[in-house]
Amino acid sequence: MKLNSLALAAITMAPCAAKAHPHIFVDTALKVLVMDDGQLEAVEVTWAYDEFYSLLIFEDLGLDGDYDGELTAEELVKLQSFDLQWSEDYDGDSYLIRDGVPLVLSGAEHLETVVSGGRITTRHRRTLVEPVAADGVVFKAYDPTYYTAYTLNLDFEVTGGCTGEATPPNLNAAYDKVEELLYSMPADQANEAYPEVGEAFAETVRLSCGD
Repeated sequence: MKLNSLALAAITMAPCAAKAHPHIFVDTALKVLVMDDGQLEAVEVTWAYDEFYSLLIFEDLGLDGDYDGELTAEELVKLQSFDLQWSEDYDGDSYLIRDGVPLVLSGAEHLETVVSGGRITTRHRRTLVEPVAADGVVFKAYDPTYYTAYTLNLDFEVTGGCTGEATPPNLNAAYDKVEELLYSMPADQANEAYPEVGEAFAETVRLSCGD
């Protein structure tokens, strides 16, 4: 997750900002778009941000001046695509793999931004640069540094006659990996490190098509 400047500063300065633990929590929905011929075309990803991070974004963009947790139509327009301003080296925290080979996705197309109860929810689509057979494709949503924690706990849909099976992470193994990486560093480095352990905390979605 690429952070707005104010949000990054506020979270980093928080007393609980311990390293190698997430500071932003995102409930995630996934819709996998498979064509009738079984080719994987695109994914639609929904991110529902936690209330604290949503509040930081409101403050950063000068929104919700009455602090009621809702935005006007004009404010929603200003908020639109706030989380899609990606640098070239950012993968969008969505990863597709088939037979061990990463699949290349397009940039994100904004679909929707809503605010309810003080929480921001956005939805975007990413298209495969080259469609591939959907059967056997694996999807994971994670921030490599685990600064942001994504949980696939909202809607999950696969079109085109295919199905998807979500497997939860092995949390014991994930935390063991965190400790192993941190303890292998000098203490002064470990205090500032964000080891790339995010994948270990991610659900694994595997697509199946046909009988």
